[in-house]
Amino acid sequence: MKIVIQCAAKKIPTPPGAGFRTVDNRLVKFVARVPDPAPQSLTDAYAHPDHWMDGRQTWRERLLAYNKEAPDNPLGLLPAYQLYTNPVYAHLVARWGQERVFILSAGWGLIPASFLTPEYDITYSGAKNVAPHAQRRKDALFDDFCLLPDDGDDVIFLGGKDYLPLFVRLTTGLKGRKKVFYRAKEAPLLGPRFSSQRCDTAQRTNWHYRCAQGLIDETIKVLWE
Repeated sequence: MKIVIQCAAKKIPTPPGAGFRTVDNRLVKFVARVPDPAPQSLTDAYAHPDHWMDGRQTWRERLLAYNKEAPDNPLGLLPAYQLYTNPVYAHLVARWGQERVFILSAGWGLIPASFLTPEYDITYSGAKNVAPHAQRRKDALFDDFCLLPDDGDDVIFLGGKDYLPLFVRLTTGLKGRKKVFYRAKEAPLLGPRFSSQRCDTAQRTNWHYRCAQGLIDETIKVLWE
């Protein structure tokens, strides 16, 4: 069984200077939409993950290559599960291991917990406190990763309704059964090889964290049809 959990807006600051840089040595800040006009800065530059980095690779392609070719991690990137302040990501990894935990990232797609990931400010949330450049529209074009192995293993998704369409799109073609946890009164409409299970919790905001902890503690059992 593999666990997929959506990403979070609250992130642990990366070490000073860690991350990708432009050709003029500015630190890249990844966003859903580059601000227009973009703030002028001698130290930082805004970029979309699928913008061209140098005319030969996009930043997304560069990140994938970096994960394959830079085991010593010279840029100081954090594994995806260590990016977020909530401890449940680390708890999931402690329970199931890095190879069985995946993050559904609004910026990068479906990535392993161990995937070295730069800091990003991209979310599906439409909350008033979210900056316009960080809001990913549902119809926006992203070349999202799907790095979940198609090995027939069962997959569980823990996340809100805003992230569910991305999860369904990226995993529809995978052979394994997919279980989607939800909190709403009515179950979501899903396709073949998807099923749903209600997480009964009074917590409304970030309810999926409570659900994740229940799976870790085994107070919640996955019910497969």
